[in-house]
Amino acid sequence: MALPASTHTGERKDPRTFAVIGAAMEVHQQLGCGFLQAVYHEALTLEFTTRKVPFQREVELALSYKGTSLKTAYRADFVCFDSVIVELKALAKLNGIEDAQVIHYLKSTKYRTGLLPNFGAISLEYRRFVSF
Repeated sequence: MALPASTHTGERKDPRTFAVIGAAMEVHQQLGCGFLQAVYHEALTLEFTTRKVPFQREVELALSYKGTSLKTAYRADFVCFDSVIVELKALAKLNGIEDAQVIHYLKSTKYRTGLLPNFGAISLEYRRFVSF
């Protein structure tokens, strides 16, 4: 089961998620809100590179059903540090649908940590999920 670990900066500081959130904050500070998700995706790629955050873009996440691989796969925006799924949004407000997307990614894969940064609000919003 995956649950939001925190939506505030008072969370316990995991250096991996802290680095990703810091990069996202810088992108939001520079660009503000209002751009398409693709713009934030590209800018975050540059910021990860500058900060030497290890990442892969648009990572295909294999799915299986009762031990059989499915042809359908999810595609995460980023996987950072080979362990953190990062799914970007650029919406006026996050709702449960976006949370469910990250939770499904975690339930369907070996990954245990997910981040959901939203660049569409006036201040950067993010949610951190931990699967157990």
